[in-house]
Amino acid sequence: MEQEEKNYDPLDTTLKFVNRDDLDPTFSEDSDGLRAEMSCGHAVGPDYLTDWCLNQLKEGKYVFRCPALVEGTELCNKLLSYQEVCKMAALTVKEMEYFEETIPRLAAAKFCEIKPCPKCRTYVERTDLSNLCVHCTICTADQKKIYYFCWQCQRKWKGPGPRSDRCENDGCINKDLQLLQTCKTISLPAVEGVTDCPSVRACPTCGLSVEHNSQYCKNINCPRCHIEFCFVCLKLKLECKKTSSPYKICPSGVAPRQTSIPVWQRK
Repeated sequence: MEQEEKNYDPLDTTLKFVNRDDLDPTFSEDSDGLRAEMSCGHAVGPDYLTDWCLNQLKEGKYVFRCPALVEGTELCNKLLSYQEVCKMAALTVKEMEYFEETIPRLAAAKFCEIKPCPKCRTYVERTDLSNLCVHCTICTADQKKIYYFCWQCQRKWKGPGPRSDRCENDGCINKDLQLLQTCKTISLPAVEGVTDCPSVRACPTCGLSVEHNSQYCKNINCPRCHIEFCFVCLKLKLECKKTSSPYKICPSGVAPRQTSIPVWQRK
């Protein structure tokens, strides 16, 4: 999303202006633009805060917490309300529309399985995560007969149900599982001994497909459930580090390609 340069209104008496920026490392006393303190006491400019919040949304994070460093690597982590983000980031009407459409969608995706019905495009929740045959109440009411669609291929359900693998439409395949089986292999130069690892893994907690950028250590943070796991052995980080360092291959070696996708057991 492109944005024009922003500035605070110098006559806005509700803002406390300061000559520092606790988030933007490129800020200096000669930098243009006013900086203002947030509720946590850290100062920020509207452009940097907007960019940071947009990046959070891209990573699937819809709750905003101040990322300022307070001591060493410890973050402030103070919760920023959406209202405060709107004000301190000086969001435009277009940006607010994007935030207000994206935040609920991300929140819904975290706590429930939702997809649009392929016929009426109404969002439907899948309550049984082991069943691909999903009932659309809107289409059922409109057509005066029960309408089911396939969660996987997004077409009218064909064949008997319930089923967890596929319906009987031609080409109904789990594309995420296919990707796990066919993705290229990569090496992790920073991790001793890892030279042939699948480039895509399903998060062992929620099943989201994630990629490793081949940089840094072997642990990766899932952007959906925010659990850290080892990309090499597929154990959770806390379990893996009991027997191995982040920069060495795991004692069990590289886990084979996954043949199933974990179902997220939400609590």
